[in-house]
Amino acid sequence: MIKDISAQQQRRSKTSGHAPSSPPLLSVQGLSKHFAIYGGVLGRKRAIVHAVDDISFTVQRGETLGVVGESGCGKSTTARLVMDLIQRDDGIITLDGAVVGSKDGLNRRNLYRQMQMVFQDSYASLNPRLPIAVSVAFGAFVHGVSKPAALRQASELLAAVGLDPKLFSNRYPHELSGGQRQRANIARALALQPRIILLDEAVSALDKSVEAQVLNLLYDLKTTLNLTYVFISHDLNVVRYISDRVMVMYLGKVMEIGPVNELYRQPLHPYTKALLSAMPSMDPSRRTVEPPLAGDPPNPINLPSGCRFRTRCHHAELICEKNIPILTASPITPSHSVACHMCNGASGHSRSVEITTGLGEVP
Repeated sequence: MIKDISAQQQRRSKTSGHAPSSPPLLSVQGLSKHFAIYGGVLGRKRAIVHAVDDISFTVQRGETLGVVGESGCGKSTTARLVMDLIQRDDGIITLDGAVVGSKDGLNRRNLYRQMQMVFQDSYASLNPRLPIAVSVAFGAFVHGVSKPAALRQASELLAAVGLDPKLFSNRYPHELSGGQRQRANIARALALQPRIILLDEAVSALDKSVEAQVLNLLYDLKTTLNLTYVFISHDLNVVRYISDRVMVMYLGKVMEIGPVNELYRQPLHPYTKALLSAMPSMDPSRRTVEPPLAGDPPNPINLPSGCRFRTRCHHAELICEKNIPILTASPITPSHSVACHMCNGASGHSRSVEITTGLGEVP
């Protein structure tokens, strides 16, 4: 079972609503990535997929930022862009004041010493021809650590993630279960002693008992090693457990971002509210009778004008079709930002006055 998180929730309630006293560890400004689609006899560019479109966010030292949204919203692409695994079209990524990819900033080698990533597919992430200890030690060895020292460190890391080095060091990936392979991937991510780790659906392929073990491991490692996480997941309950703040994405845009308890208690964006309404409940009186959303997301090649969620929103008006909502701080809670015309008193939406004065909430 997942550990009691009352202490964590108390810490969140104390920090919620207060501006951070130090600059963020990770800052992303105007990040964009568009993928061209080629076709025809001459192989010409026929269309463009707007995977990530001008998003900005920050991650403070020692916090966990959860990222949620439907499949295809750009969560994994964002993580790969931040890791510089995919070349971005536009935007500035800053890690502790150093710009990633600039001449005077961080190159990939220095970036990977401070930032690592754990992928969803635990088996494909490991070299099937290398023993687990060698896979864990490989990164440190590439970055200048002697092979004996790297292997000793790998044994210590395997023990730290709950894998007995005497039993697992010489095993190959196919000899491990899914949970054991993911623990090995976490150990490999820790080999370079990074400051921030991106976890892309790191527990989604695991059964619930193993998932709880890995989540508890991640929580303990964060506390022990003073790590910072960006945690991507479809499971809203998991995100609520492990995150300090949550960012909601839809069709390559950030719809809402705020403290986890506040966002789950009073979501401001209709899309966020629909996501939370879809969460399964053990209470028979709170069963979901009707689907909170109808239809599929629009084609990312042919996006709707204005707000990208307007084609599925019950409160869409003409202003939603004409103008793109900008992510702005909520007038009720400054630490909570939302991109919705209903939460902007000057937008002209018929419900904006009611929402921004706090007399009602987004239904």
